[in-house]
Amino acid sequence: MLRSPSSRRTAVVAALATAASLTVSAAPAPAAAGHPRPPGKQPVATGYGGAVSTVDPYASRTALEVLERGGNAMDAAVAAGATLGVTEPHVAAIGGGGYITYYDAKTRRVHALDGREIAPERMKQDAFIDPATGEPLPFDEAVTSGLGVGVPGTLAQWDLALRRFGTRDLGRLLRPAIKIADRGFVVDREFHDQTAANAERFRDIVPTRELFLPDGRVPAVGSVFRNPDLAGTYRELARRGTRWFYEGRLGGEIARTVADPPVDPDASRDVRPGLMGPGDLDAYRALVREPTHVSYRGTDVYGMPPSSSGGTTVGEALNIMGGFRLDRRDPATALHYYLEASKLAYADRGRYLGDADKVDVPVDALLSSGFARERACLIEPDRAAAAPVAAGSPDGDYERCVPPGTRTGRLAREGPQTTHLVVADKWGNVVSYTLSIEQFGGSGITVPGRGFLLNNQLTDFSFRPPDPGQAPDPNLPGPHKRPRSSMSPTLVLQDGRPKLALGTPGGSTIITTVLQILMNRVDLGMDLPAALNAPRATQRNTPQVFAEQPFIDAYGRDLAARGHRLEVFPGPPAGVIGAATGLEILRHGLVQAVAEPVRRGGGSALVVRPAGR
Repeated sequence: MLRSPSSRRTAVVAALATAASLTVSAAPAPAAAGHPRPPGKQPVATGYGGAVSTVDPYASRTALEVLERGGNAMDAAVAAGATLGVTEPHVAAIGGGGYITYYDAKTRRVHALDGREIAPERMKQDAFIDPATGEPLPFDEAVTSGLGVGVPGTLAQWDLALRRFGTRDLGRLLRPAIKIADRGFVVDREFHDQTAANAERFRDIVPTRELFLPDGRVPAVGSVFRNPDLAGTYRELARRGTRWFYEGRLGGEIARTVADPPVDPDASRDVRPGLMGPGDLDAYRALVREPTHVSYRGTDVYGMPPSSSGGTTVGEALNIMGGFRLDRRDPATALHYYLEASKLAYADRGRYLGDADKVDVPVDALLSSGFARERACLIEPDRAAAAPVAAGSPDGDYERCVPPGTRTGRLAREGPQTTHLVVADKWGNVVSYTLSIEQFGGSGITVPGRGFLLNNQLTDFSFRPPDPGQAPDPNLPGPHKRPRSSMSPTLVLQDGRPKLALGTPGGSTIITTVLQILMNRVDLGMDLPAALNAPRATQRNTPQVFAEQPFIDAYGRDLAARGHRLEVFPGPPAGVIGAATGLEILRHGLVQAVAEPVRRGGGSALVVRPAGR
């Protein structure tokens, strides 16, 4: 059962986790002359009346103000998402998409809202095969292209979320973001570094260069960055509504930009055109779906169903882990079972997960207890299975044990540059929301005069069809198909009421990060700040386990003795896995919001009325 650990044990575990953390977080950027200082960051806030955690202090403050003025959790999440489009434009923008899980306190039900991008009608299975060579396009070439741009889903998702669950209209919720885009915000180290990492390709695309490299230079830490074009776009959206984006003039501009990327004529970069037309935007729909659900140690864990692979893979791994006793006095053994369960679940993810509207995905079978038992019997307590392991057969006919195999689906190259936020309100509604444009900087293509980048989410599709005789690939491109994602906005209920909300960026490491935080909190007795701060490792059915250096320092010897091959996670950013946010309902009305204290510069946790005041 998920209960509050004793204060002594919590203090010990938290101290160990803190000792193993990465580095001390950098101080806030200094204010530019004549400009107010940026909001401060704090990783933990506990109190009443509502709570929020995001990666960005401007977005957290925006959400908090919505809660203070009577808005609910969904209103606050949308307002925060719009602000992230201003202050975190490399990872969050109306040119992208995302997934939301939502607990509705009135009905006591969990809902899943799918705002994932879709492929254009003209996209076929061989879309990423170079006709000149017959081979898949180089990944970097596909990233910076119109071909990788999916029809954005963010605005349609916001519209659906507010109509179904909100109390404020979109125009009102865009006002804080408009103000920040007009006045500007103080550039921090993360914004500077993300721009610098993209500077070469940003220079080759005219409107992107004009927006992100004023005077030809990367904005300095402590300078003020303004985006009047995005402020104007948000104003038009507030006045005209989302139909202007999907059916009106802006939709036409997006389609033209994708079909004819605005590349500098003097640039040598080959930026391939995309296949999107105005009719593709008109055809887009955000969807309410049934969330995935598994029971784990007396809790109910809800996640995102396909096209995300997050809910099924997290759920399957939890089901496998549930067959073992994980002892907080022996964390190395618990981590062994976590890594082995992840390995098996990722094998099944690669074989079976895709857009369930277009391919048959055996969700119920993958999450069945019988299938979990069959997979769990492959795990040995003192020896890691050689990876990659074979996918299982979720066919309803489960043996007590089956021999391990060696064939598996390929690990897709998902960009880790995403963001996550959580919000709870005074009525008990809770939002867990992951949003993304895929890579840092997405496709690198800015819609001229509109102030936002377009995604490159279609690169989450498999590039090459399987060879003859191989199992079919459920994640090949197709018309109006959603590419497979790993985004895992997760809600945990206990006794029918919200207990935890969490999620993270990190591409295909999202699933393992969510799993590890859940294990840390539920099985190893850490409180949520320690569970989120603890060093991480990810096993995605690969020969090696990638980990943060503090994880290797703490557990490498014990895990190596079991046959795990640990290597430092290559990133980006190098050595760092994820940037999670979470919240926990400690008791009725009392909420603890938690952000990263260190990773990717740390996050921002706020509550309406701090405890003790």
